[in-house]
Amino acid sequence: MLILTRRSGEAILIGDDIEILVKEVGRNHVRIGINAPRSVTIRRVETLGRPARADDAEDGQPATESADAVDLVIETPSHEP
Repeated sequence: MLILTRRSGEAILIGDDIEILVKEVGRNHVRIGINAPRSVTIRRVETLGRPARADDAEDGQPATESADAVDLVIETPSHEP
């Protein structure tokens, strides 16, 4: 596992076409934006194993659909004390 430290406004590029941008870092959360082609499926791990619902994604599309080079913001709680 690769562990990187990023600050708000900094990004990570995966391959040539997937960008992960740190949008905001709070005390108990991190907001990230993901730019990826439509062919890449983006899922939150905590939603795996349950049926996709229309409200799982912020844009109203089921979470199983892919992003098409748009910012997808996912909030996850921090596990740090």
